[in-house]
Amino acid sequence: MVESRRRRSSAKKKPDVDNATTQDQPQVAQLVSLKAIKLPAQQPRRYFDEEKLAQLTASIEVYGILEPLIVRPVGKAKYELVAGERRYRAAEAAGLKQVPVTVHELSDEQVVEIALLENLQRDDLNPIDETEGLLDLLCQRLVLDRKAVIKLLNKAASAQKRGLELADNDIRQLEVVDELFTTVGRLGRESFRTNRLPLLNLPEDVLDVLREGRLEYTKAKAIARVTNKVKRRQLMEQAIEEKLSLRKIKQLIASSSVTSERRSIDVKKKIKSILVIKTNAWDDTAKQERILELIDEIELILS
Repeated sequence: MVESRRRRSSAKKKPDVDNATTQDQPQVAQLVSLKAIKLPAQQPRRYFDEEKLAQLTASIEVYGILEPLIVRPVGKAKYELVAGERRYRAAEAAGLKQVPVTVHELSDEQVVEIALLENLQRDDLNPIDETEGLLDLLCQRLVLDRKAVIKLLNKAASAQKRGLELADNDIRQLEVVDELFTTVGRLGRESFRTNRLPLLNLPEDVLDVLREGRLEYTKAKAIARVTNKVKRRQLMEQAIEEKLSLRKIKQLIASSSVTSERRSIDVKKKIKSILVIKTNAWDDTAKQERILELIDEIELILS
């Protein structure tokens, strides 16, 4: 059993971010020109609430920036922002010419990890950015792409469900995964897999609303079952404007028959027809493993 295995060393030693940002680095804040700071090519936080940004701008106009931005040098008197984009944007809106920063020599890998961790530690992070941030951080720690990370999580869940042993490399990678969730202090491996990863498969219009923080993800998941785009948009706007409960949303979906019942029936028939097909795939170990993975994915979607 997975749980019975003795813990092993991590699959990849994570970058020593704490040491990189606290040892042999100038820790005293210094003022630099706002124009000397460039934004990173990639920012894990995609959505910034305009109202909260305006509130931060107003605060900065009165009190200034209380917490320095984190930057790294990228040339003579030039810097790249590592953490603090909200403060950067608010300072720009407030018309500040200079901002306080702490300068750190950081690798590209450390920059990504620090930016992800800083965003994940914010209470107002929307569930989509949080999910993508955690997934990208797992990719960073494991040196895998998103598809491979998701496959690893599904494989672990499948092994636990069926009482199967995992390979040593899989166990080492899962230790890295569990360590990350403990460090971040949010969710757990299985909760992330079953409750958050499915959010990334929601329709784009639903994802946009979630990123903007206008709708709870439980309600968004229910509304996403509406296949008609126009009706889905109407229901979504109604849910937001009238602050409908999850129960009320489900009642509206059921009463108006906005879900495609016919499509549901067709899907069920297709799955049943596949399961009764006579094939030699059942005798192929590799194909059996792939079939089990697909079944796990189907179970994840249905959940």
